[in-house]
Amino acid sequence: MASVVLSFISGVARAADGQWYTGSLVSPSGAEAHAGLLGVEPYYSYTQPIGYFGPDGSSHPQHPRQQTFSNSTMWKYGITDHLSIQAHTVVNYGWERGQGHSSGPKFGDFPVDMVWRFVDPNPKKYIPAFNLFAGVYFPTGDYKKLQSKQDGNGNGAYVFRVAITEQSTYVVNGNHALRLRTWGWFRRALTSAQLEDMSSYGTSAGFHGRGRPGMSGQSGFSLEYGLNQSWVLAMDLARDWANGSRVWGYDAHGKRVDHIGSSSGDWQIAPAVEYSWNSRMGIIVGSAIYYAGHNTGVKVSPQFAVNMVY
Repeated sequence: MASVVLSFISGVARAADGQWYTGSLVSPSGAEAHAGLLGVEPYYSYTQPIGYFGPDGSSHPQHPRQQTFSNSTMWKYGITDHLSIQAHTVVNYGWERGQGHSSGPKFGDFPVDMVWRFVDPNPKKYIPAFNLFAGVYFPTGDYKKLQSKQDGNGNGAYVFRVAITEQSTYVVNGNHALRLRTWGWFRRALTSAQLEDMSSYGTSAGFHGRGRPGMSGQSGFSLEYGLNQSWVLAMDLARDWANGSRVWGYDAHGKRVDHIGSSSGDWQIAPAVEYSWNSRMGIIVGSAIYYAGHNTGVKVSPQFAVNMVY
């Protein structure tokens, strides 16, 4: 969660060998297997910073610490056997000593994607499934005229994003399923945001101008190992990167402002355990651990999700 988050968990799927999955914590899922399937997944996470990575990648203590509790619910519907639409509703609540609490639960920006499975898997020929994602973040989160920085949960700009994912499943150690996913995301702002006063771009009271988030992305891979039909061990390894946001305009004293923030990046690992009651319902519990990076926090984010397919 997290990065607005934000995290994508697959719908429960049944492999050719009968294995049930919920999907790992970080990897994006592909298109629904059949037209008419509806996937719903409420996802909860708590983020606890424990330090900060400086520009050179060295870690330092961080006080006070920004803490966040988040809910992200994924909604996915199969339009055809190869094309799906998915959306995420995101609600955050944050607090930090000396900076107060959010003025209530806050909605974040609203991503909507089309997902196209353009290559079907063929395990006998070792051909994996490939999916193409394309969508937009809609600027629904508060980002300007904030009462406190805790209320900033959006960037005010329409952001295009695209991804390619690969998924393959193998049978190892006799009769255990091993599923591999790899993926890459890319995001770029389509518009800039009008900024006034305190904003999620770091401006303060009296500021008037505009802001534009920098390009960003993520790449990674996940492994899921089936202990039996219901129980699965999962692990993600991912790298996030982001260019600095640009802010331009005039501060409260009429001074011209035009600057670009520092770039940032992190590495995270996310071990988890999955349990599925049947081929359409399961739960996953684990934690994302941000263990390296620059200009970003050293964070631990325990999380769980319930995954349902109708």
